[in-house]
Amino acid sequence: MRFQDAARDARAVVYAGIQADPLVARAADLLADATPEQRVLARAAMNGETTDADAWRAMFPSLFGRAAAVDASTRERSEAVLEASLAVADRGEQVRSQVRGALVEAVTARLLSRRVGSNAVRRERRILFDGVPAEIHPYDVTVERAGAAEAYDCKWGARGINADVLYQLDDARSHAADEEERLAVALVVFDAARSCEVRLDRQTAPHDATRLFTLETLDELAGGKPG
Repeated sequence: MRFQDAARDARAVVYAGIQADPLVARAADLLADATPEQRVLARAAMNGETTDADAWRAMFPSLFGRAAAVDASTRERSEAVLEASLAVADRGEQVRSQVRGALVEAVTARLLSRRVGSNAVRRERRILFDGVPAEIHPYDVTVERAGAAEAYDCKWGARGINADVLYQLDDARSHAADEEERLAVALVVFDAARSCEVRLDRQTAPHDATRLFTLETLDELAGGKPG
């Protein structure tokens, strides 16, 4: 088993520009340290249904309310999360979709780096196995450590969970096992666990050995080993 950079085709060049957008980095830094409720706010606001900041503040009183229970630091971070989220929502529909995808990958990479160190975390990498045709699409985020490799596919919403994704992850895991290598595989979905579980229940592709990280469990990327 070995890792390789993705081909620098037209798609990769365009997406690299999206990944390098300062807004992606700013939002990822905020969301890596956000609470689950702040992440729910970000997901809702980034969907672009309204860019009225006051409307979002009213919908999340536990983040923005003036009651004593909402401390100043929570309000300050929530305001920063909301500002960045609305900046994403303000992009055109196609660009917004690309930014959100890059954002999930960036948050995943940041959280994983806290557990394994930034040198072990890579983006847009292919995994190669002897005698097995290489996958066309690279894995979004990988942890590349001898004897403890990990591969992640990142999605903005539960709708992104499909058979192709599940087969790619499980095939990589099984090919690694054939070579007596360990490869933990996982999905990171910036959506509610219930939505993801319902979507997974409808899939016939193998996923029993694929771990799932959702809005509620993102912090486990930094604190525990998948699989």
